[in-house]
Amino acid sequence: MVATVQPVATQAGLDALKAGGNAVDAAIACALTLGVVDGHNSGIGGGCFMTLRLADGRLLALDGRETAPAAATRDMFLREGKADPALSVDGALAVGVPGEPALLAYASTNFGKLPLSRLLEAAARVASSGFALDRHYASRLDATRPELARFPASRTIFLRADGTPWRAGERLVQTDLGASYRAMAEAGVDWFYRGPFAAATASWMQSHGGILTAADFAGYRIRVREPVRGTYRGWEIISFPPPSSGGVHVLEILNILENFDMKALGDRSPEFVHMVTEAMKLAFADRARWLGDPDFTPVPRGLIDKGYATELARGIQRDRTTPVSGAGTPPRAATDTFPREVGRHTTHFSTADAEGNWVACTASLNTSFGSKVVIPGTGILLNNHMDDFSVQAGVPNSFGLVGAEANAVEAGKRPLSSMSPTILLRDGRPVLSVGAAGGPTIITQTVLAILRTIDFGQDPRTALAGPRFHHQWRPDELHVEAAWGDAVVAELRKRGHVVVVDRSLGAAQAVGVGPAGSGFRGSADPRGEGSAAGW
Repeated sequence: MVATVQPVATQAGLDALKAGGNAVDAAIACALTLGVVDGHNSGIGGGCFMTLRLADGRLLALDGRETAPAAATRDMFLREGKADPALSVDGALAVGVPGEPALLAYASTNFGKLPLSRLLEAAARVASSGFALDRHYASRLDATRPELARFPASRTIFLRADGTPWRAGERLVQTDLGASYRAMAEAGVDWFYRGPFAAATASWMQSHGGILTAADFAGYRIRVREPVRGTYRGWEIISFPPPSSGGVHVLEILNILENFDMKALGDRSPEFVHMVTEAMKLAFADRARWLGDPDFTPVPRGLIDKGYATELARGIQRDRTTPVSGAGTPPRAATDTFPREVGRHTTHFSTADAEGNWVACTASLNTSFGSKVVIPGTGILLNNHMDDFSVQAGVPNSFGLVGAEANAVEAGKRPLSSMSPTILLRDGRPVLSVGAAGGPTIITQTVLAILRTIDFGQDPRTALAGPRFHHQWRPDELHVEAAWGDAVVAELRKRGHVVVVDRSLGAAQAVGVGPAGSGFRGSADPRGEGSAAGW
């Protein structure tokens, strides 16, 4: 079973399975094809996190997050002592060293069955022949047109000769990207990290005020980490560890809510929204204080401690919102930390196979079209994940998130992420692979999907279709989808919440077991144009 945001990518994953591949091959095929047909969200110029449950029972977290260039400094985005947000969002300084190609190559070599070259060639054919733009891609092109127009190579691909964007239903052909995929299929990922692409990027950066070098590319390594693990009402939750804040705070929120009878509230009630929101606020306050790259800063394991969650839960009032002034202090904060290296923006996809391999993978360029920079002649769009660092303490990034010292810019460091690729086990068996796209709402979307699966017994499509809400502590706003209705919004405001009504929040994908515990069910987010398909 395969679930992605784009039917062409879903078919690519399915084709990999039919060709004798496993769920890992399917995930790689999805990632490469999404870099073509959903390229405003992810691609080989960005990074990804992959959570794996392998057929032999092993649990792994592959970290292909971007890293800061060797010349990066904590004040690189400051001008006259103040943060200049534009510098970390668009252009040369916004780019971190991409990690997706290295991760896909590692996963293919160690856990896949099909040669990576075969999967690259299949995605190259899509890039070279073109595909019809869907509504979402076209709307992102329209919204990002002024920024894309600043960079000649980007303008040539994504805009017409008169500067207007391509429209939904029109065919986008990416000849250079197809050629790059084929070059990597022939020469391996060294083409990207130690060959022509690294050299071309370094040359472009030198001419445009960037600091990324060929040595930065040559020095990139993925990290193989232990997943963060916890339980919720007897189900085991396997998710991504730091430098993602996703797994830690998915578990922290669930641990807090385990102290309450969520099922009795009903998942469409204002009481449900209120209680989950209060837990979200507490977790995001901790995120701002404690989370960062564990290879550079200690991240307390106590954040997922059940006793700590119970202590936080005691402060939640059922009838009104409670101000959260700042982070809590988890137990053993200085001594028990996550390990260092063990030898709708964004996109999420899930795959599973009959052998027992399950994959949850979230990939990203960060904001739409990343840095907006395409390296000339390659078709490869580069990320802007340097914006995920705290460019200055207390200054929000593009998603309104604030951070502290733990997430300050530092050479070689990985910026904090919200990506939350998660796998659920019941009685030791995998039963759900889920994750989401949408900046910090990734965490809250994943939590809601898990709550609706465990507390309310919903299948993947029903769990993803339910109305969403999100609170990230700062700013002090509760965002709710319009589907909640006026009565629920009025009750939330009565309890003291500052409510902002949005048309929709995020995009999640999930694969789960069938109703009898065998076979698969999958769902792409019904808010989007994706698909789930099995074989």
